[in-house]
Amino acid sequence: MRADTTATAEFFDKELTGFSIDTRTVAPGELFFALAPEDYRRHYFTATQFDDAHRYLAQAFARGAAGAVVLRARGAGDEELQALSDRLLLVDDVIDALQAVAHGVLEHWDGQVVGITGSAGKTTAKDLTAHVLKSAGRRVSKTQKNFNNELGLPLSILQMVSAGAEATDFDAAVLEYGQSMFGEIAKLTEVAPPDIGVELLVAPAHLEFFDSIEQIAAGKAQLIENLKPGGIAVLNADDERVAAMRAKHTGRTVTFGIENQADVMAADIERARFGLTRFRLCTPLGEAIAELSLPGRHNLSNALAASSVATCFGIMPEVIAAALATARPTEMRGEVIDFAQEFSVIDDSYNSNPASLLSMARALAEGRAASADERGRRAIVVAGEMLELGADGAALHRAAGREIASLDVDLLWGVRGLASELIEGARDAGMSAAATRFFATTEEAAAALLDEVRAGDLVLVKGSRSVRTDKIVTALRERFPTVGEDEPTT
Repeated sequence: MRADTTATAEFFDKELTGFSIDTRTVAPGELFFALAPEDYRRHYFTATQFDDAHRYLAQAFARGAAGAVVLRARGAGDEELQALSDRLLLVDDVIDALQAVAHGVLEHWDGQVVGITGSAGKTTAKDLTAHVLKSAGRRVSKTQKNFNNELGLPLSILQMVSAGAEATDFDAAVLEYGQSMFGEIAKLTEVAPPDIGVELLVAPAHLEFFDSIEQIAAGKAQLIENLKPGGIAVLNADDERVAAMRAKHTGRTVTFGIENQADVMAADIERARFGLTRFRLCTPLGEAIAELSLPGRHNLSNALAASSVATCFGIMPEVIAAALATARPTEMRGEVIDFAQEFSVIDDSYNSNPASLLSMARALAEGRAASADERGRRAIVVAGEMLELGADGAALHRAAGREIASLDVDLLWGVRGLASELIEGARDAGMSAAATRFFATTEEAAAALLDEVRAGDLVLVKGSRSVRTDKIVTALRERFPTVGEDEPTT
């Protein structure tokens, strides 16, 4: 992309290869945005300490940065910055500048923005949606990983004009819109106004920064309130708070659901085995038999959300079904790992909140019960602490523990912090002390599971990202070979 096609035209008359906010990864020819603590504080970031990238400008240029966006207030009296003045763009807010460049890309682009939000499932739904659209021949850009905040969203957009790509290479951008504080989604829709807005579900998440679940719902609804003129709302009919968002939009609405009547539905649902669901996909354009190799009812709902977006693009159900059959779980988000010792692990260790934990625990229990091949297997849940739940964190962990105790689960292990309340809740509901254990650290849980796991087990590993329950999965991989893999060397 040439710099003269963006807001940086008056400062740089050279080719830009991309955009970066990290001096450790900046590549030759990229424009570097030097984020400062005052930038973060003006925006929707919940951390209390931030680094100052202005201190690392020399490293950015040493790695080949074409230029840097810096705070105007830092330029005055700073000899080091003044010496670099021919390569600097001075602004009042670096994050605003990053977002303005990304918004400019979309303003001059004829494609459609698909915005996806929800208290859980955003990344899986985003990946499924992009997969279905690509399989149907659409040229798709999508959010990388879970880059869905005020930095991640613009960076996701700017990849459309990085590394030799042009915005005209794409027909659609499938983007996640995250919410850590009220008002954040409204801000994100200013950067990337959606043509299609997808609402997955509303559940307790980031409650540390919200007054109530109703405020979470109001924040999520900002995606629908800020659709482009003529935009389409895609709503989960099985979530009453999401279904109520229909009132926020006077234009076209497409609903999806399993329990409640909707425009896009799954009927005749059959769990062939754990991790494989067969169903009849019903859409306004017709029906088709479909298969999905992602575990759990919640992932079936995510697939229906993706199918709804595809329907908005006019894609026929048989094409959608063919795409779903080839979809695979995103890494650490419901990934099923089969080990040569004949046990299986569901790696859902990327993140956790009460709704997503219970969804996966139900999937574990229901999957075992649904198939004769699974009924003799133990179901084990290893659940890490769930973070950012605010003052209700302990109570929410206890409630989740009680709910898991009511499922067909053999063992429940809690890992770190408030996960002790998860165990107490399960014991209050009748789960035995022998079936429940708490570990203060991930390393202790990993060591115990290495000794506990045996042939036939189905193990769910889940936890908030910073709890690092993925280390448990890594420990299992290091000890035991997976199906088709040689024995690990020691």
